[in-house]
Amino acid sequence: MWFKNLRADIKAAKLNDPAARNWFEIWLTYSGVHALSWHRVAYFFHKIKLKLLARIISQTARFFTGIEIHPAAKIEGGVFIDHGSGVVIGETAEVHKGTVIYQGVTLGGTGKERGKRHPTIMEDVTLSAGAKVLGGFTVGKGAKIGAGAVVLKEVPPYATVVGVPGRIVRIRKPDATDTTKSGIIAVAALNAEINAEELERREEEAKEAARIAEEARSGKKKQGEKKDENL
Repeated sequence: MWFKNLRADIKAAKLNDPAARNWFEIWLTYSGVHALSWHRVAYFFHKIKLKLLARIISQTARFFTGIEIHPAAKIEGGVFIDHGSGVVIGETAEVHKGTVIYQGVTLGGTGKERGKRHPTIMEDVTLSAGAKVLGGFTVGKGAKIGAGAVVLKEVPPYATVVGVPGRIVRIRKPDATDTTKSGIIAVAALNAEINAEELERREEEAKEAARIAEEARSGKKKQGEKKDENL
């Protein structure tokens, strides 16, 4: 299983990094691949209740890679941590395959939760440099979190989130072949977004029509007053 995950991690690096030349170079020099490999060893020892040893391994990995991953975090094979310096992944975080994590990303908690207090990152999510995802919610499949964004609530599939606090600026339509639950949710969210925009547009048109009508009435009233004064 460890070797299978390592191959998936190297493949993800080759797929997502244009600078990657070959598998051997990735295995030898990529700190993100090293950190994930160390983490899977630490995760094994954490599962068999050797938690101190697991923690020592994770801190050793942090020293050499600059990436801190709690031994209890669940990370699938096929995750790519690019550059990686300053990345922090908390104890109850879950990261699914296809996720790309850039430097300075934090998958943390707010300090107000117990139990599941770190986020779940679904497949094919992009977490840009410096993004902070804080809380025990889910970031949906295919979502993109902008650089420096602070995300404090659930993100629907295929959404793009930017800003502090994070706000959704668009929801991309998934591939027509995506008939999974997350894909259906994304289509529903996209339709809701379109309907909301249409409603907002109609409200603006109604307000503009009301303003024009009010100006016309005011103009007629002033004309009537001038006629009365002339009489």
